[in-house]
Amino acid sequence: MKRYKALALQTECFAINKCANRLSAYALMEKSLQKVLAETKGSKAFIGPDLKLVVLPEYFLTSFPFGESLEQWKEKACLSTDDDLFKQMKEFCAEQAIFLSGNFYELDDNFPELYFQSSFIIDDEGELILKYRRLNSMFAPTPHDVMDEYIKIYGYEALFPVVDTKLGKLACIASEEILYPEIARCLMMRGAEVFLHSSSEAGSPQLTHKEVAKRARAIENMCYVISSNSAGISGIDFPFAATDGLSKVIGYEGHVLSEAGTGGSMVANSYIDIGALRDYRSKVSMQNYNARQRFELYAPSYTKFSHYPANSFVKEAPSKELFIKTQLNVIKKLTN
Repeated sequence: MKRYKALALQTECFAINKCANRLSAYALMEKSLQKVLAETKGSKAFIGPDLKLVVLPEYFLTSFPFGESLEQWKEKACLSTDDDLFKQMKEFCAEQAIFLSGNFYELDDNFPELYFQSSFIIDDEGELILKYRRLNSMFAPTPHDVMDEYIKIYGYEALFPVVDTKLGKLACIASEEILYPEIARCLMMRGAEVFLHSSSEAGSPQLTHKEVAKRARAIENMCYVISSNSAGISGIDFPFAATDGLSKVIGYEGHVLSEAGTGGSMVANSYIDIGALRDYRSKVSMQNYNARQRFELYAPSYTKFSHYPANSFVKEAPSKELFIKTQLNVIKKLTN
């Protein structure tokens, strides 16, 4: 399928933070999912049958930890991919013949004391075809915090998954990670053509850091970026519209192809032309940045310099206090 439409669905997120227990939190997650699926179905009916790929905002099921400890959030908000909510999404994708991508907080039996913030892709046959776990986070556990054991269980390639589909080679980037060029670059190295970016960020008319980064990641990797932002987060004690608006689709030359305003919206939809992208990448050109990369120049520097330490949860129990202490130690090392 060389050409199809993709949508960055901009939808309101409902926070579970004030729910009294797991039961009430799960009921709200289920309600949120039904709303998102209904909006996706309605969007496809309006946009048309060319709509094949939908990206959801980062916090479409839960919002984010806002004062909760790791243990409290794990109990209240986290799911496995065997959960009934995933079953509903899989059935929906098969019924609607779409690919669906989003982000959630995930449980893993191999790391029972932790959770991970994970992005996923479900294909149009209802199969979970990709799961990516966020690698850089301020206060959430990541594979990097238990890296040796994680790689021992899942292998190094599990850190940077790319899936080859009829919609092209798809990869996920989670929220703030759009600011880290190494993550996008590692995905491009593995063939990624379309970055699916679930986010919840300031929707500002100014060029925010993330706005600049989205365009840069598209240009420097010659990839499409489909970036879905929330249409506000309700039920949590900060301004509702602090994370609202400007979901967009960005082309592989860095041009914004479509962009939503504020509020719930399906405006951020555009054609993805994989055939044109592959043709663009195949030309000898000053703009063929992928073909002109010289990775051997940079590899020794990444090997030589260590900033934020791996395996930080091996010697100490995970906590927000440990995240803060680790970052302070890194800052101290960088300023000496």
